[in-house]
Amino acid sequence: MKKITTIIAFFILFTSCGVKQTQNNLASGNYDAAIDIALSNLRSNKDKKGKQDYIYLLEEAFAKAKERDLNTISFLSKENNPNELEKIYSTYLTLNERQEKIKPLLPLKLIKEGRNAIFPFDNYNEPIISSKNALSNYLYTNAKALMLTKNKMNYRRVYDDLAYLEKINPNYKDVAKIMGEAQFKGTDFVIVYTQNETNMIIPIQLQNDLLDFKSYKLNDKWTIYHSVKQKDIYYDYGMQINFRSIFISPEQIKEREFIKERQVVDGQKKQLDANGRVVVDREGKPVMIDNLINARVNIYEVRQFKSCQITAKVDYVDNKTKQPIESFPITSEFVFENIYSTYKGDRRAADDNYYSYFDKRIMPFPSSEQMVYDTGEDLKAKINSVISRNSFRK
Repeated sequence: MKKITTIIAFFILFTSCGVKQTQNNLASGNYDAAIDIALSNLRSNKDKKGKQDYIYLLEEAFAKAKERDLNTISFLSKENNPNELEKIYSTYLTLNERQEKIKPLLPLKLIKEGRNAIFPFDNYNEPIISSKNALSNYLYTNAKALMLTKNKMNYRRVYDDLAYLEKINPNYKDVAKIMGEAQFKGTDFVIVYTQNETNMIIPIQLQNDLLDFKSYKLNDKWTIYHSVKQKDIYYDYGMQINFRSIFISPEQIKEREFIKERQVVDGQKKQLDANGRVVVDREGKPVMIDNLINARVNIYEVRQFKSCQITAKVDYVDNKTKQPIESFPITSEFVFENIYSTYKGDRRAADDNYYSYFDKRIMPFPSSEQMVYDTGEDLKAKINSVISRNSFRK
């Protein structure tokens, strides 16, 4: 009984909170939020007495929302500003969508008044079509005018406006053609090239990889990178990757010999008490404990080491003014290291994380060209990061 009472109390509290939230939204002018909360609570058991408050609130919120939206449309229509056509169109859509959300729940009975809740619905098909056509015509006409301005930002606006037009009114006139032209004219094209200021030869494969912008995945809606100039394309910006210095360390082999000692478990033995007698458990069986011994190992370690460091600089250039925009220094390093060991004695005396060295052997040192190429992988990642964080057009 106590459990049932608790559930009922929780349900009343939950319902009360929902009603209060709906009332707060209604009082603050958030009519659609109030409508959504009320509808959510009426989708199940709508005829229950406990749901009556939601029906009254829904009726009031709908009336106020409709009045507000129609007043907005009336005002904007009288103002006759073409920039407000989208607002008029979207408001008509909201009016219609609001009705459609309520329709599936009708009728909603108000028990005390012995009537159904009143929701005066209207047919908005004609004004939706009319406002959509007016908006479509405005967006199209404005786009045609902006295409004559020879301004990249305007071309981008044209593209976005016509993308919206294509969404609300597919296949409108020659919109697809204008969008293609706007995207091309609104795109910043960047030519990328490398320059070697070091006294070393840069591997061709590395240069090709650095200029392989498909793998960078940097091309976006308004920026395209090319490593080879293409006919009939004006390059707005240049990006130069300058190799400033390359340092490769000598091949190094370091040897050392050392001894490790520690206690290790070597099987088990019977536990003895202070008198040297075998300790037994309740069943009379001998108690077994770890047999600890002092292990000792003599380790001979060999460390192979070679490193490569590349210092570079990424320069952004405005091709129109021939002036540098920004420079970004980059340093990348690659280290070849191989450690292997042999031993005499009990290997268990060595640290557990050292065991892997016993299974390794000497390796051939990578060539200097390979070292430069391997360093270039890190360099490429850092160039990628520079470009991702620093756009050409601020």
